[in-house]
Amino acid sequence: MMDFFFKSIHGISIACGVVASLLVGSSIFVVCQMVFIRYILNGSTVWQTDYVTFALVGATFIGSPYVLLLKGHVNVDLLPHYLSYPQRAVLAYCGSLLGLLFSATLAYYGFELFHEAWEGNWVSETVWELPLWIPYLAMPVGVGLLALQYVADIMALITGREMPFAMEKHSELEGE
Repeated sequence: MMDFFFKSIHGISIACGVVASLLVGSSIFVVCQMVFIRYILNGSTVWQTDYVTFALVGATFIGSPYVLLLKGHVNVDLLPHYLSYPQRAVLAYCGSLLGLLFSATLAYYGFELFHEAWEGNWVSETVWELPLWIPYLAMPVGVGLLALQYVADIMALITGREMPFAMEKHSELEGE
């Protein structure tokens, strides 16, 4: 059962990384298309700037579970390097629990924002008039899945599947 949980969250986080990379790639394509229309064809653009802005912000939120899965976030491991294994474990639990609390809170308020935009029929203030619930959905989905990845990380620490801060169980200082 636990293996299924870890594999499921792992798969969802990878899918989030794929979606985020597709959003970034499509943003690059749209910027190129916008430059071509504006400077080669002397035409005007309507939706491109909004799309690129919303897609890059969406990629940030949706890609966050994948970044956590890979431990690709900024991580200063100077302090954990000099701590004993039990101290590292406590630090890892505290950091992961704070991350879980933050991401769950942000997902909750992100859902409220999405719901308000949905109920209020909010649209962007540009000619495109994109319904804002579409880009706002990226926050509760992405950060909610980030919270699930934090739960998986905490469970991996508890079950011993993962070492705190991806370090060996015994540091060089403990061998001295």
